Amino acid sequence: MSIEKVRAYLQKLNCPKEILVFETSSATVDLAAQAAGVIPARISKTLCLMSKDGPIVVAVAGDAKIDNRKFKDSFGLKAKMLSPEETLEATGHAVGGVCPFALPEGTKAYADISMKRFETVFPAAGSSNSAIEFTCDELFQYGKCVDWVDICKGWEEE
Repeated sequence: MSIEKVRAYLQKLNCPKEILVFETSSATVDLAAQAAGVIPARISKTLCLMSKDGPIVVAVAGDAKIDNRKFKDSFGLKAKMLSPEETLEATGHAVGGVCPFALPEGTKAYADISMKRFETVFPAAGSSNSAIEFTCDELFQYGKCVDWVDICKGWEEE
């Protein structure tokens, strides 16, 4: 089970945080926000996309959307979300539990600046009813992110 893989991965990195396991689904931003008792924007959704070098994941704020121009400027090609089957293969996590933790070798993780406006965010932890509360720096560290990127729109204050 993917949550066990994430738990073992975080323990190996001496992460002191506990995975939150909910009695209800947290498979969408809205469901995760309800389960965690926070606003949807503080849910860190992990998107699985294709890059020139293969599949990547990008952790973004719950209210952010991919900006195709920014993505192309950063990664050199049009944003293409992977199918649920491709996502499972690329991440080891099923849609609803995708996170930047315990990824197979070759799948790189990035973090989007849309999350930086929050003290803490809640990424999934490998299952459709789990999350973990991290500061943005902790998410970056434990997700072994390659870089901070700016590829989203819809979250900035007008």
